[in-house]
Formats: sequence, structure tokens, C-alpha cells
Amino acid sequence: MLDFPNAKINLGLYITEKRPDGFHNLQSCFYPVRWNDALEILPASEMRFDMTGIPVPGGPETNLCLRAYQLLQQHHQLPPVHMHLHKVIPMGAGLGGGSADAAFTLRILNKLFELNLSADALENYARQLGSDCAFFVRNKPVIATEKGDVFEHLNLDLSGYTCVIVYPNIHITTAEAYGSIQPKAPTCTMNLLLKQDVKVWQDVLLNDFEAVLFPKYPELPQVKEKLYAAGASYAAMTGSGAAIYGLFEGGAPDDLVFPGHYLVWKGAL
Repeated sequence: MLDFPNAKINLGLYITEKRPDGFHNLQSCFYPVRWNDALEILPASEMRFDMTGIPVPGGPETNLCLRAYQLLQQHHQLPPVHMHLHKVIPMGAGLGGGSADAAFTLRILNKLFELNLSADALENYARQLGSDCAFFVRNKPVIATEKGDVFEHLNLDLSGYTCVIVYPNIHITTAEAYGSIQPKAPTCTMNLLLKQDVKVWQDVLLNDFEAVLFPKYPELPQVKEKLYAAGASYAAMTGSGAAIYGLFEGGAPDDLVFPGHYLVWKGAL
């Protein structure tokens, strides 16, 4: 069975407090985008995992797809599978690609072996694999709170916009991003912020990590400024970085180019 795990962007990201367990509580809007990996899982005589595309650090045993399989196997009789992941979504970019791969593994195994697990059950498994993994089970716009794994459905449609995502080949680890963050409560709820016109978002919808990471990596604010100069209605860093995206009403300009070593994705939302 073949499927295509997709990335997500954050529309606003506020780190609200440090938790006793060492994690942070946050408020953000997760919105799916169509930048995709490819994941195929087939029944096999022995367990096998291989990967192509962007190299992923660490051995196969640490890959979230295998961890998702092993998690389900603890509660269900799963036969061996041949799992192939073609990695396209960059890592350390704030796009949730690894989390998507894990969640889609759960989804594929559920269908392939007719486990009949509900979306709620799959989300509970996904929460054990990573803070934003559960989002990709339903894969629809939400307001995310707590660790990024508690969701409120959001009726937000950006289908009239083109998204341009620029990844300047800077890998920012979660530990690096959170190491200097100063949690604080936002002055307005995400619901109220997102109800405003997209063109107003640049003044009110913020990503707290920009203040921490932009001074350290000057390429990031340069990308954001270039997206605004090209006519973006809204531009921001996604997640804890380092990808920067711009939302363009209608289509993005064809002559919008970035240095050759940058990865750039463009598509309709």
C-alpha cells in the first residue's frame, strides 16, 4: 500500500509555559501542505526497511516509521512488512515530516491489516511517537495546544492561496530552538487572530521562535523579507524552523528565485 505523508505549516506559534515534564505548552494553528514524502508498506516474509531520497541521520532502528510499526505490534498481531520511505520533506525545518511519516505508517498498517482502529485510537498511538504526530491522523486544520497534541477543529480554508516554502539548508534541532525561548502567554486567542484578514496577520500572528533564531541565522529574515517583497500576504517561519513560508493570494510570481542550495516548494493550499 502506497501513500504520501505530507508536511504542515504553523500559522502562528506561541510558547506559553514550561511543563513539569520538561516539554512546553504551546498555541498554534497546524495547516497541512502538499509537500510530500512517499511511503510504501507491503506484507513480507521478513521485516525489511529501506529508504531513498534525503539522507536521515541515525540507523533504521531509530526511524519513526519502524517505531510506529513496533508500537502497533505490541497490541496487534502484525506480520513482517517491507517498508520503503522516500524522503523529500527536509528535516529540522519545522515542517513535521518525520511526524507525518510515523502517523501515515499507523494509518497504512490500520488499513492494510484491517485493524479497524478509530481515528481517536490512532491519535493516541501517534501521541506516543511525537508531539505533533497525532495531527497527521486526521490531517485537517486545527488549533493545537498543550504539547501540540491536543486539537480543536478549525474552519479555515486557504484554498485560494499559493504557498511557497523556502528551506535554506539550516538544520535547527528542537533542543536548540527551545533552549533560549522565554515562554509567555499570548495576548489574544488563536481563534480571534485567525479570523482576521490574512493581510493583517503579519502584524498580529507571530512565531515566538523568530525572535530567538533570526538574529542567529540572518538568512531566515532575509528569506521572509524577500517573500513579502514578492507580494506575499503573509510570511513566517514554521514550527521551530528553519523553513520560511509565504502565502500568496492566487499564484506566486514565476520569477521568485532563491540561491541554488535552498530547497523551494510551491503549491496550492
